[in-house]
Amino acid sequence: MKYRVMKPFTLFLFLVLTSAIHAQQSDPASSIKKEDLLKTVKFLASKELGGRLPGDIGYTKAANFMSGELKKLKLKKMNGKDYFQKLKVEYNKILPPEHLTVIQNGRKINYKLGDDYAYRGFTGAGKINSPVVFCGYGLSQPELNYDDYAGIDVKGKVAMVFKYNPKWNVDGKNFTNGNPREKAIVAAEHGAVGILFVSFPNDAEPQRPIGSVIAGAGEQMINFPEVHIDLPVADKLFEGSGTTLKEMQTKIDNTKNPSSLLLPNNVEVEVHAKYEKEKEVMNVVGILEGSDPVLKNEYLVIGAHLDHVGSQAGKIYFPGANDNASGSGALLQIARCFASMKEKPKRSIAFVFFASEEQGLYGAKFFSENLPAPKEKIKAMINMDCIGYGDSIQVGGGKSFENLWKTAKKLDSENDKLMVASTGGGGGADADPFFQKGIPTLYFVTTNSYKHLHMISDKVETLNGKLFEAITKLAFRTAHAIAND
Repeated sequence: MKYRVMKPFTLFLFLVLTSAIHAQQSDPASSIKKEDLLKTVKFLASKELGGRLPGDIGYTKAANFMSGELKKLKLKKMNGKDYFQKLKVEYNKILPPEHLTVIQNGRKINYKLGDDYAYRGFTGAGKINSPVVFCGYGLSQPELNYDDYAGIDVKGKVAMVFKYNPKWNVDGKNFTNGNPREKAIVAAEHGAVGILFVSFPNDAEPQRPIGSVIAGAGEQMINFPEVHIDLPVADKLFEGSGTTLKEMQTKIDNTKNPSSLLLPNNVEVEVHAKYEKEKEVMNVVGILEGSDPVLKNEYLVIGAHLDHVGSQAGKIYFPGANDNASGSGALLQIARCFASMKEKPKRSIAFVFFASEEQGLYGAKFFSENLPAPKEKIKAMINMDCIGYGDSIQVGGGKSFENLWKTAKKLDSENDKLMVASTGGGGGADADPFFQKGIPTLYFVTTNSYKHLHMISDKVETLNGKLFEAITKLAFRTAHAIAND
């Protein structure tokens, strides 16, 4: 019998390939690559999906894509019919045409959507040309001896108010009605025809206008425009008043007393919107059944929200690459990794792409009320949100669930060594509804993650591929450890 002897180079290639295959088998996380992660994010953050507003066609395309991917992995359908878990939420689509103009001594100064201002996600429609009244924090709470609308006439005018409530309180009692819709309702009750929200000028880094669909309590006012303007626009409206927005914030904060003012310039706003009180949206859920005859009845939930804040007037859209196409891309890759393993985890795993996180955690709340098993059988929940931009890894929940956190920290110390020591308690974001039910949670996020938060600049090109890959691997390794106890 003759034996063939491998040539040195052929032998070298054989050993390299054999080593690579062995490494992948011993460490399934090695199949997680930044190129695959970024490919998914690029699609989710594309103009075609238009910011993934739940109820809009872009979100439905994203949900259909994820459903198709879960089908390829042959994951179980939670409801036995499809991969969707349906719920209903409020929906508001901002349509063209639109504009915002400041009128100063008869001269019109036009501003640009996305740079100088953004509409609130639940703005009402309207076309107005009105004087502007600065109304401080936009609060009217006589029971706390504080009323920004006392002694000032806003009838037929536009109210300009700080977007957030004050960082102080009166006599130890905190203000309520701090959400945009709530402040808009207060303004309308005093006769205003629209509202301009403005960030704190005295902050070290004042917030730029952002896309946001957080609304707050109360009924939608379909004919009441709501706009978040940038500080230079507010300064232009203040010109000729004898004071500035910064001075007014300082005065109110120092005295803890209202100081409202009719401004000398008008604003012209046009916005159109289509509102629906209830529109069907969907979580996307796939289940990998555990391999242990007993432990397969216990579950690990791994989740990330698929939605973002949509588009405005056909002019701009908010890509949401980091928030949270990154978490969704990681979740898909982790599902692929688990599904490809010959030896399946002992516990079952539910992979959940949540709807409507941006609006108020509605998808996560709905899933937490409609679990695949009794809550006592849900052993842990891992959430991933904003994990593609930043410089290191942070895992929240360590102060509440120390053992889970230590598991992640140990796995990180054995691999990429990118996890910081700081952590927090509770749930946070989509992990919170699970935490509130007593389910142990971990929240994966990157540090310094929010530079482009809810801005049109949150694009795939800004992401840190190396960090993105590392945090996805860590989330997978942690999930694998939990699923196998």
